Amino acid sequence: MAKIKIDSGLFDRAKKAAEVAGYSSVEEFIIHIIEKEIARYETPEVDEKVAERLRGLGYIE
Repeated sequence: MAKIKIDSGLFDRAKKAAEVAGYSSVEEFIIHIIEKEIARYETPEVDEKVAERLRGLGYIE
């Protein structure tokens, strides 16, 4: 697994937020946040590719 460095103040804030949100660890919380943020940027591309394919198949105009 790759490791990243973050500011200790930010890590402390993330640790507190993870506890409040009920995550089992700060790592689980951070992974969830990163996955959610990445998905925001991937979705439009995926949706457009699906739409193009459906147009090509004649399902949508």
